[in-house]
Amino acid sequence: MRLLLSLLLPSIFISLATAVVGSPLEQRASCTLTASGSDDASAFLSAAADPSCPTITIPSSTTLNISSPLNMTGLKNKHIDLQGTIRFNPNLPYWTGHAFYFSFQDQVAFWLLGGQNIVLDGGGTLDGAGQAWYDAFAKNSSLARPIILTVYQANNVTVQNIKMINSPEWTNFVNEGTFVTYKNITISAVSTSKNQAKNTDGWDTFRSDNVIIADSNVNNGDDCVSFKPNSTNILVSNLSCNGSHGISVGSLGQYAGEYDIVENVLATNIRMSNAQNGARIKAWAGKGVGSGIVKNITFTGFVETNVDNPVIIDQCYETDDDECAEYPSNTYIQDIWFDSISGTSSGKEKAVVASLSCSPDGRCSNVNVNDITLTPPSKYGSPTFSCQNLAVSGNDADLFGTCSMTG
Repeated sequence: MRLLLSLLLPSIFISLATAVVGSPLEQRASCTLTASGSDDASAFLSAAADPSCPTITIPSSTTLNISSPLNMTGLKNKHIDLQGTIRFNPNLPYWTGHAFYFSFQDQVAFWLLGGQNIVLDGGGTLDGAGQAWYDAFAKNSSLARPIILTVYQANNVTVQNIKMINSPEWTNFVNEGTFVTYKNITISAVSTSKNQAKNTDGWDTFRSDNVIIADSNVNNGDDCVSFKPNSTNILVSNLSCNGSHGISVGSLGQYAGEYDIVENVLATNIRMSNAQNGARIKAWAGKGVGSGIVKNITFTGFVETNVDNPVIIDQCYETDDDECAEYPSNTYIQDIWFDSISGTSSGKEKAVVASLSCSPDGRCSNVNVNDITLTPPSKYGSPTFSCQNLAVSGNDADLFGTCSMTG
């Protein structure tokens, strides 16, 4: 099964090359935007829709104020040269009724970017002005907070060499995209008050195929990268993640009647610090959940520092033990590799540094562990490895001993 990854990588890198090298987007005239002093959304939208503006430049001296939604779907051969800043006005009452809505996990978005052959780069900044959202969410946990950038129904898109700061919730959402590349992105979502920046994922992929996320730095308060339902053929490489919830498959199987797939994922060369999780797979169990499969996933070359759960499979996500035993997860997990993972746990789970917990009845199979060198804080002694309801393979399988098997 792992051969599939070597087959998909050339096609992924071709996507990056065709979007950046020799692109006709770099050889045409430019349209330059300046700040109006009020809402700059209409000017930005007009330039995006204008075929005589194949390149839109936002100069380094410019901060565009975006106070209304940006629907830039259906673009073709468009280059957004963001040298300055795009800032989303934190008018919470307005956005509550006007952001773009997605039924999946009730997400909303400021900006939809879609179409074919699109480049967003330039060294500038997307600013979600998230502090007002963090403070409001602390008082109202049902508040829908917008995503900064949603690549939506797009093919051959490159987002590179920009900063994304203070997203109200998720930072990047790839929804129904193919051949989408992110490279050299700096993400920061940090609260300046006592109210934490929550759910500020770096990237979430959904119903998307052939995605690269590479060479980037993330400092946030939730998943560094999360592969949501129907994410396939994905490469995540050379990331530094601080304060995150890990590189996460899922959660999957949340919705009754839905069949979720995450397949052919390689996450490699990851530095994970001060995080809740490192390499993670999570799937729902319980009465009335959905179903699906997680297949051919490789986590390799992780270096972790002060991480609560450096390696984790949780096939009873958000489900207590009794309910999970009665209603096991319907999301099957197979052909998984945790390879060359080193570093330290935080000690939150005491000596446990890796936990592979599956639902009963053979819902996990062919889970491999190789070259695992993880240690807890010295006061907890030797590291402990736990597993349940699966037979672990690989050269470090003996670390897990004999797993308890039920069902």
